[in-house]
Amino acid sequence: MPGPLFSPLKVLMQNFVFSSTRAGQKTMRRSVQRTWSEFRFDGNLKYQETHCTLPAQDHKLMSYRAPHLAVDFLSDNFSGSRGEARVLDVACGTGWIAKLMVELGFKHFVGVDGSQGMLDQAAKTGLYKELKLALLGTEPLPAQTGTFDVVIINGALDSGFAPVSVVRELCNAAKPGGFVCMSRGDHSGTAASEYKKDLERELQLMEEEGLWSPAGLNQTDRYMEDPHLSSERVKELPAEERYISGTVYLYKKSIHSN
Repeated sequence: MPGPLFSPLKVLMQNFVFSSTRAGQKTMRRSVQRTWSEFRFDGNLKYQETHCTLPAQDHKLMSYRAPHLAVDFLSDNFSGSRGEARVLDVACGTGWIAKLMVELGFKHFVGVDGSQGMLDQAAKTGLYKELKLALLGTEPLPAQTGTFDVVIINGALDSGFAPVSVVRELCNAAKPGGFVCMSRGDHSGTAASEYKKDLERELQLMEEEGLWSPAGLNQTDRYMEDPHLSSERVKELPAEERYISGTVYLYKKSIHSN
């Protein structure tokens, strides 16, 4: 049985599937993306509560390593001037990615998120030059083409959240020679599995089109504790079986693009 984290998301996604009109689907996608943002983790590894009150047992450490994995992998492969690099933080949430990157010398951040509540929290970090409200896949990514040295998205590339088509917008926002860093977990279920296949097919197609080239791939067996497990089930399992795997994809935009 899915844990409490995904129960409201499951309901919203089911409603989205059965919404037959374009307007209805747009409304449901907005609800899904906002719910995703509202349940995102903050820098203290606790659930964000914008409109929802969760049981006390849900406010737990879930070994959510994704932001660290993405930022560390990007840092290992970035050879430019960190102090001058412009970073677009997509699905920025409360600003966790920027907090990690500023410790590594990056200074210039623009954040995008589908939740105003998350953007308000990100603003409190004082790290972002600009913060923009946009729902991925429903509204265009608010970023000028060929502007950023780094474009990074953590956790939003999954079924029911950001559509696969968003990766082309991420690439468009990067400068020629800039990096696009994407991390996602391998959640269970047919929809998540199909999304991963579609995503990797699109990444390969963009490579064949000459838009970018792969700069690295980092796979891990411990992306985060499996949010589909109930608290009781987590206690029963040995530590190595509590996690889902995940991947950080790193691409370098072609210097001939744009």
